[in-house]
Amino acid sequence: MTMGLACAAYETNLTGWPLAEENGWHKALAMNWPGTILWDAPLADFTTLRVGGLASAVAMPETTAELVALLSLLRAHNVPWRVIGRGSNLLVADRGYHGVVVVLGRRFGAIEAEGPATVKVEAGCGLGRLLQWCVAQELSGLEFLAGIPGSIGGALAMNAGAWGREIAGCVSAIELLDESGLIRRVKRDELDFTYRRLALAPATIVVAGIFALVAGQGSRVAKEMAAHVAARQAKQPKGVANAGSFFKNPPGDAAGRLIEQAGLKGTMVGGAMVSPVHANFLVNTGTATAYEVYTLMRLVQARVEAMFGVHLEPEVHLVGDFDEKNEVAGRG
Repeated sequence: MTMGLACAAYETNLTGWPLAEENGWHKALAMNWPGTILWDAPLADFTTLRVGGLASAVAMPETTAELVALLSLLRAHNVPWRVIGRGSNLLVADRGYHGVVVVLGRRFGAIEAEGPATVKVEAGCGLGRLLQWCVAQELSGLEFLAGIPGSIGGALAMNAGAWGREIAGCVSAIELLDESGLIRRVKRDELDFTYRRLALAPATIVVAGIFALVAGQGSRVAKEMAAHVAARQAKQPKGVANAGSFFKNPPGDAAGRLIEQAGLKGTMVGGAMVSPVHANFLVNTGTATAYEVYTLMRLVQARVEAMFGVHLEPEVHLVGDFDEKNEVAGRG
């Protein structure tokens, strides 16, 4: 299980680059928004697969106020945008993203105790950092997330899970930023969690999660986390870029088992490969393009469906245009 999509996308005008010359959004953003902006930024630098083309801009807010102001500007100028976290469940097209990618990173990652065993965590906080904080505070409940390379926002949006547990089971509430720019706290019983998904209204962003944990011995929590990390490392590929588990497990089965039974371990399309270590990992051996990863994904889906009658649904989110002609043009 991976995650990186911190929450939502608001996409318009995707037939070309944003109309900067006509609506002046570049200038408006540069002059009126105080946060960090990278122009024509390679999205390969923001995803764990290390593939993907340029975004018109990457914006990195550090506070909720900066995030609200940024989205207000983008909406006012009709600029496409989407939010990401650590990029660990994204496949970005070689032609990139025609809009602004909003990165909720480690600076948007405050951890704040709200009670003896209740903690509020901003969306950009990495899971590893939160777990180390829990060890120091002797709080348990989230150990099963150890070793997942994502952020809290992504984990909530994807209902991250492992070892038979899901993050939904530890949630007390979530703070959401809606399309009107208002932040509201939504209690657990009002949230719609399902397998690898949190249902949200369009253009809604996870700002923070509030977790109800359990007081426990820090040494025991650390030991359990180390065991989970060791188990993951023993069965997952090392030293190659990847997006974690690529496909969702179909009901009652495992995607990796089906892919392996279909004889696809080690299969390559260009620089993209089905990992020989774990069949549910599509890896970048160092030279892969996004379109090669996409083509390998489609090959795996077709072979598994032909042999077993099961359609594998990607756990990874596809961003941008994967039309073959456009991808070839994007590499030129």
